[in-house]
Amino acid sequence: MDKPNVKMVRVDARLIHGQGQLWIKSLGVNLVICANDKAAEDNVQQMLMKTVLPQDINVRFWTIARTAEVIWKAAPHQTIFVVVENLHDALKLCELGFPMEQLNIGNIHAAEGKEKISQFIYLGEEDKNDLRKLKNEHHVTFTTKTSPMSNDGSQHLDTLMEKIKNS
Repeated sequence: MDKPNVKMVRVDARLIHGQGQLWIKSLGVNLVICANDKAAEDNVQQMLMKTVLPQDINVRFWTIARTAEVIWKAAPHQTIFVVVENLHDALKLCELGFPMEQLNIGNIHAAEGKEKISQFIYLGEEDKNDLRKLKNEHHVTFTTKTSPMSNDGSQHLDTLMEKIKNS
């Protein structure tokens, strides 16, 4: 089976939003997959997310399991951007056989018990465990660029890697 043409997998707690247009243009994709169990069932959320996408971009709202299954049926002409809400969903994709080599960690909201890594990335113990599994068991590498034009990726990536190593 041919490997699907996935240009990027991104963790963003906001899923599809205005900034996503920058990634779509930068990556040159023609399909966005929002891999999220709740959004796959929420027509209102889907409608709101569709409003920020260019009309010539196809979008799918699939569960994590469906995304991992259907990705292998992607046509060769499809260039794909996958967005997940959190690190646990990214890990579940890998565990279900999704071909993920690299993961962009863009936005994980602050919450009680989470440690600030950058302005947009906060990690709790579960997040750190998921990152370790992604790295050690699935050989995923990470980026932390907040947008295609930002230069903030390497500084935050070093901090992130240090946190999962020392925890």
